[in-house]
Amino acid sequence: MVFKTHKTLTSKVKEFKTKGLSTGFVPTMGALHKGHLSLMEQALESNDILAVSIFVNPTQFDNTGDLEKYPRTVEQDVSLIYEAFGKEKVIIYTPTVKDIYGHSPVSKKYNYDGLEHVMEGANRPGHFDGVGTILEFLFHKVQPDAAYFGEKDFQQLQIVKKLVEKLELPIAIIGCAIKREPHGLAMSSRNERLSSDSREYAAFIHKSLVKARAHFKNHSIPDTIAMVESLYHNQSRLKLEYFTITSEETLVPVKRKYHKHTYRAFIVAHIEDVRLIDNLRLS
Repeated sequence: MVFKTHKTLTSKVKEFKTKGLSTGFVPTMGALHKGHLSLMEQALESNDILAVSIFVNPTQFDNTGDLEKYPRTVEQDVSLIYEAFGKEKVIIYTPTVKDIYGHSPVSKKYNYDGLEHVMEGANRPGHFDGVGTILEFLFHKVQPDAAYFGEKDFQQLQIVKKLVEKLELPIAIIGCAIKREPHGLAMSSRNERLSSDSREYAAFIHKSLVKARAHFKNHSIPDTIAMVESLYHNQSRLKLEYFTITSEETLVPVKRKYHKHTYRAFIVAHIEDVRLIDNLRLS
């Protein structure tokens, strides 16, 4: 069943709650791929109902051009969900901007205890305020027992966990492994904007992370960062925006290793004016 307004959606949610049915929620911006479907599969395996939202949220875009170019394929997405999971246990919410924000698409301000000031937060001002605004709205309307997010957007995953903690919502936030294309490129809706040639070429992003993990074992953090940056000096088509190594828990960039500490590498690169992100645990 497809719902276009939050009023009709909440009516159905109340019905599920009355019956004692659990709901697993996967919020998306559409242009669905196998990565999204893997999240939905996990949600349905652990819950009675799968809820999916399809909405390109304007308040989390700091670049107007990027918002305009973002692929919108709602009808195709709905068909893909139904083909994979049927209709009996699935609800889909496809709202308009007006249904979410009224006449003024403005984001609220959030404090994520510093998680919002590094990496994507530093490079995309206001991005995580937009993420928090849409997710707070959706969480209240869908009232899921659990929500599922891919680790490709690892910083977002950590921020969503902090959001739920701050709002004291009874929702389990489940992180799911990155789904990759055969050549290693992390699956993303943005990949649809790439030519097939560039799509294969962009697999270098994951390859550079794998090299970083191997290098990290026997070298310092600054040396590992310098090594990865040097890899991109020879790349004619990929432009490195940033590569950093952080504490996995705080996401704060680090300069030295500590025993029994978990580190993760994050990278952003551009090809054909498409911004691609990826990450990999180093230890």
